[in-house]
Amino acid sequence: MKDEAVQAVDQAVRPMLEWLQTQGLEFSFRLAAALAILVAGAIAIKCFSAFLRKAIEQRVKGENEMLVKFVTSVAVKVCWAFLFVLVLGKLGVEVGPLIAGLGATGLVIGFAFQESLGSLAAGIMIALNKPFKVGDFVNIAGHEGIIRRLDMMAVSLATGDNRRITIPNKQAWGSPIVNYSALELRRADIVVGVAYGTDLAKAKKVALEALASVPGAIADPAPTAAVAELCDSSVSLCLRVWCKNADYWPVRNGAVEAVSVAFGKSGVVIPFPQMDVHVVSKA
Repeated sequence: MKDEAVQAVDQAVRPMLEWLQTQGLEFSFRLAAALAILVAGAIAIKCFSAFLRKAIEQRVKGENEMLVKFVTSVAVKVCWAFLFVLVLGKLGVEVGPLIAGLGATGLVIGFAFQESLGSLAAGIMIALNKPFKVGDFVNIAGHEGIIRRLDMMAVSLATGDNRRITIPNKQAWGSPIVNYSALELRRADIVVGVAYGTDLAKAKKVALEALASVPGAIADPAPTAAVAELCDSSVSLCLRVWCKNADYWPVRNGAVEAVSVAFGKSGVVIPFPQMDVHVVSKA
């Protein structure tokens, strides 16, 4: 029994010893060279990543962090892939079938992740065109909020009632994008009804004086007031006042309050909805 065990161990160990005697020294040199290439390549990739990031940041002047991260990440991953292929080739591994297998696998993955790849492509378009940035107040795919996070796959919004909405880039880029924060000035529009028979010239004058008194309202462009529509119960006036983008809501709310108070003091009536009913008696 012991002889059989010794014989089995000898049969297992003998090929290893023969391999070490014939190819062990050569493999040691290959392994050392592969490790040296791996270490040198890792250092080179790190230096290349820092150089590439700095070059792109200078080109885009620090205005597109998402694009900088994406391009740098893709370039670094490609460099690592080439480095591993080089190391495996140095160790004597046939890399041709491996590359062919990776190509076939990539094709299958591409079909399986069409939606994700669509969002990735849309993310590239967003990074290049920059329709919005973190901190902007926007309406994307029917959702309003402040952009809190951007990446190559999705956009995250914080709504006014503090909900987080994540929108895939494919939907964001494929729908109309309204960026309320993009321009320096913004106009607040207010529609108010006055009673029929009101002196419209007086009502417009009172409204313009009230708009001009609102804190944050700017004089150029000047506030405007115009008759917008003849409604069933009132004459609608369209009041417009300009302000800085950051002051929009305080100015708009202040304008509504100021006009309401001014109309009340000057006797301009804002009527309730009403209907005149005429009863005809046949008696």
